[in-house]
Amino acid sequence: MALKMLGKDSTCDDDNCPAVFDNGETYVIQGWRVTDPSVLAQLGVVPDGETVLEIPKRLVQFFPEVTGER
Repeated sequence: MALKMLGKDSTCDDDNCPAVFDNGETYVIQGWRVTDPSVLAQLGVVPDGETVLEIPKRLVQFFPEVTGER
């Protein structure tokens, strides 16, 4: 399935903005990689092949579970 953009942070000045995409059974999130050691320590072990991203709360409005769309 092709990615469907659900929404993008409209407060950015360039194309490198956090965004949310629908990938069928999953969501693809473009955000800021969390590198703060204190935050990562609170999460515990992050397995190989995974990363931790941060997005603005205002992007939650684009999730179909919030908009009522499917």
